[in-house]
Amino acid sequence: MSFAYSDVPDQSGKTAIVTGANTGIGLEIARGLARKGARVILACRDADKATAAIKEIASGPEQADLDFLPLDLSNMASIREAANLAKKEPKIDLLINNAGIMIPPLGHAIGGTEQQFAVNHLGHFALTGLLLDKLAKDGGARVVSQASIAHKGAKIDFDNLDASQGYSRAKFYGQSKLANLLFAFELDRRLRAANSPVTSIACHPGVAQTEITRHLGVFGKLFGPTVGFFLNTAENGAVPALQAATDPEAEGGEYYGSWGLREMSGATSGKAYATKTARDPLLAARLWAKSIELTGVDPGLAPA
Repeated sequence: MSFAYSDVPDQSGKTAIVTGANTGIGLEIARGLARKGARVILACRDADKATAAIKEIASGPEQADLDFLPLDLSNMASIREAANLAKKEPKIDLLINNAGIMIPPLGHAIGGTEQQFAVNHLGHFALTGLLLDKLAKDGGARVVSQASIAHKGAKIDFDNLDASQGYSRAKFYGQSKLANLLFAFELDRRLRAANSPVTSIACHPGVAQTEITRHLGVFGKLFGPTVGFFLNTAENGAVPALQAATDPEAEGGEYYGSWGLREMSGATSGKAYATKTARDPLLAARLWAKSIELTGVDPGLAPA
């Protein structure tokens, strides 16, 4: 069954944290949840952009309950502080790990790793781990991990996580998105083994114009409008995450994506394809252990 904006159920009384919610797909996820009555906390690095996003959402016809949570996913001190602030909420029903960077120039962050791997995967791994106890209260929350069709064909190069042996922007982006899926599925397995009430679900937004042109400079400005005609808008790209977060039929371990044009676009979402590599439990367990080593955060969940 496909899922559309009109299928998002009432979210009154629920609190959602959406990382990277100040622009693009994250903004549309936050807007979609706010329209359905959720309290939405925009977890972002830039306070000014987050404030502008809050004003934009609040200018709509609905009464929106919105707040800002300072969060820099490249910085462990910021992640720990954000988790401590988030724990002051009466409850957290949804943690949507949406933020990410795509094909930037080479940079480094957590544990000296390449920044796409650090921000897209390690930052969310740490944030989720630090919030697990909070997420387990009051019947359990959903953790939604934003992956990408770019995970197809990717691998985790454990011997080159810092890019010291070479850097390819697209290759490292695919690696980070594969890591997102491996984490989501491994988190589901471990939560089930622990009989936790928390649910882990993955999604991807197709290929949205906001993503593909961000670091392409002048070429992106020329290329974006043409290709964007065929690909997803930010609004449509938010639908899979909204399904993962709110669909009453969604279960832990599932993966949702855009339904249209080889999963690249579409106004509706449904079950998506994850590669055999993404579902490899041995690879996921190795990544889990490496993520603990690099972040210093142990979610406290035994292997399934």
